[in-house]
Amino acid sequence: MKKITILGSTGSIGISTLSIIQKHPNLFKVIALVADTNITTMLKQCELFSPDWVAMNNEESANILRRKLKERKIKTNVLSGEKSICELAALPETDQVIAAIVGIAGLLPILSAIYAGKIILLANKESLITSGNLFMKALSASGAKIFPIDSEHNAIFQVLPLNMQENIGIADFKENGVKNIILTASGGPFYNFSSYDLSRVTPIQACSHPNWSMGKKISVDSATMMNKGLEYAEARWLFNASESEIKILIHPESIIHSMVQYYDGALLAQLSIPDIRIAISYAMSWPCRIDSGADTLNFSQINNLSFFEPDFIKFPCLKLAIDAFSQGQAAMTVLNAANEIAVSAFLESKISFTKIFEINIEILLSSCFSEPKSIEDIIDIDRISRISAEKKVSSLVF
Repeated sequence: MKKITILGSTGSIGISTLSIIQKHPNLFKVIALVADTNITTMLKQCELFSPDWVAMNNEESANILRRKLKERKIKTNVLSGEKSICELAALPETDQVIAAIVGIAGLLPILSAIYAGKIILLANKESLITSGNLFMKALSASGAKIFPIDSEHNAIFQVLPLNMQENIGIADFKENGVKNIILTASGGPFYNFSSYDLSRVTPIQACSHPNWSMGKKISVDSATMMNKGLEYAEARWLFNASESEIKILIHPESIIHSMVQYYDGALLAQLSIPDIRIAISYAMSWPCRIDSGADTLNFSQINNLSFFEPDFIKFPCLKLAIDAFSQGQAAMTVLNAANEIAVSAFLESKISFTKIFEINIEILLSSCFSEPKSIEDIIDIDRISRISAEKKVSSLVF
């Protein structure tokens, strides 16, 4: 039986993971759950899964949860704060850590799990793209393993040779017969919008993805296509891929989740309905497969599978992220920080949808940082960039 800690249990990834665990109580046991401030959902999860430990992001939420658990005679230990979250990420009894905290907030807990040599199921791409080489070095030094659980990277992982699966981040493409990987993107809900229409997009529209059910931040990133830019950076690190070894194609139906082209001419793809439980369950049970609870793809109901090149003019955030990766680690950290602030401002209706790119590019172009040599450097770059982005937001508020 695998013992599981979930960082971000009340979000969409965490909830999907728990649905798989509930389906396979003989295979998995919940040891610890971590969340921000969602007390209601966490309380329900404690009632269902009886974790030994829970950590909330702040003490106020933790106190309320403690009281409610005591009323129900549930003996889960409740902690609070970043230090406690990092401690739960490294619990000796835990086998797998589901890394689903949104944004840079997930960096230190994930590193804590890496240093403890855990198997990490990574949904938080921001931690990898901001720390990059430092992240991969820590992974190698600790003996920890990482399995991607976002749909595209998991799809690539599924159709790679076993040697590359076992040596993620260091395996060589050519030695394993791999020519390139193709990241697919739905294009988001606005791919056919005009520039005028994009300027009038509301937060509710941006959070309504046509194919996937996701959290608010990643939904907006999908709508701007920044998410695919961040996934490009993540794929570069995860699969040790060069610029020429990754291509991006728009695939509106979200049936083919990514592809791998081999030197012998074969093109292997992973196809399924858009259901993140498929990716999560594969990573949890690798190298085996278990019932994820997802429906099976019915080919007779598929009328069309279409593909086309991304439009960098209409969706400049995608190109911005690709270019930032080539500039270095500092640039990626700056861009991620600016984007998190810009997306938050948009969700609060402080700025328009198209201003997200304006903030991102201005903060990136105005930054001047040396390449980070430590996690502390990453955190400093992130902090300073956020301050700059917040000032920019204040100047744009309508």
